[in-house]
Amino acid sequence: MPASLKEVAPKQKQTVRINSLPFLSQPQETMATTIKVAVTQAEPIWLDLQASIQKAVSLVHEAASNGAKIVAFSETWAPGYPGWCWARPVDPALNTKYAYNSLTANSPEMEQLQQAAKEDSIAVVIGFSERSSSGSLYIGQAIISPQGEVALQRRKLKPTHMERTIFGDGSGPDLNCVAELDFGSELGSIKVGTLNCWEHAQPLLKFHEIQQGVVIHIAMWPPIDPYPGVEFPGLWSMTADGCQNLSQTFAVESGAFVLHCTAVCNESGIEAMDTRNGMVFREPGGGHSCVIGPDGRRLTQPLADKPSAEGIVYADLDLTRVVTNKSFQDIVGHYSRPDLLWLSYDKEKKDAAVHRN
Repeated sequence: MPASLKEVAPKQKQTVRINSLPFLSQPQETMATTIKVAVTQAEPIWLDLQASIQKAVSLVHEAASNGAKIVAFSETWAPGYPGWCWARPVDPALNTKYAYNSLTANSPEMEQLQQAAKEDSIAVVIGFSERSSSGSLYIGQAIISPQGEVALQRRKLKPTHMERTIFGDGSGPDLNCVAELDFGSELGSIKVGTLNCWEHAQPLLKFHEIQQGVVIHIAMWPPIDPYPGVEFPGLWSMTADGCQNLSQTFAVESGAFVLHCTAVCNESGIEAMDTRNGMVFREPGGGHSCVIGPDGRRLTQPLADKPSAEGIVYADLDLTRVVTNKSFQDIVGHYSRPDLLWLSYDKEKKDAAVHRN
């Protein structure tokens, strides 16, 4: 860390501004600056919420037993990403089963995840299909603190393309995508953020998260296929290469570490959703999880030779690299021009029924 930063760091822990780095609230010599993280590359138990949550809890325990303080899961990991929406426009039977197996707020399934986080003193960041009280589905995310509290729960603001046949839009409060988590006296507080899939292609949404002071970002993706070549009729930006590129771009823009988390879809998922002739989930694979540094470089090797492999990717993050990177580029600080360009936003929830006097 540059000497000038050491000199200005207060000796006592204090309340920090929303765009500050909480781990700078004490001198570097008195606080650990490295945190171990875990990024899952795992297949859910397709269309089975209870079984998927049980598997998630097992992965949480595994990550904690290996020393991780944060464990990341992929987009709609419970009960699995509904890949059939890219194979056919409507499937009433699967949509119905998916709704019955979607997670609700304050549910026993969420409490199981909270209990696992608290038992192991580990933060859990997980994606899920959320079912509202009215029966609508949303692409949900939760950040659970090491104390077992739901520090943040949000919905994807705009489902992507065919996802809109299943999921609704998020609203104003879902602009909140960063939570400040307490990792105890050794590490202090660290701001953890998350977005879903192609939300990483939304410049204004990304800027809004960056101004919330994210230090470790979880980029959630579904199972994604490798890029087959220039004759590929689909979009490069939907392939493993393109999606990782978006995660790396977010790292460059934010100066944060990025946990790029993808799920796996093997034969059980292909059969459950009948996707063999669809646009995605045609063959086993989808796993491309990795960890990306605050300057955009990939820090970890592939989990295995085949993207169908399941497991956990681990990395030790040196948080001083965020400080170093910010000295070069801080797009909401010294590398911004708010006198010329700025972001305006509205966090008010928009309800379908509103009482007027």
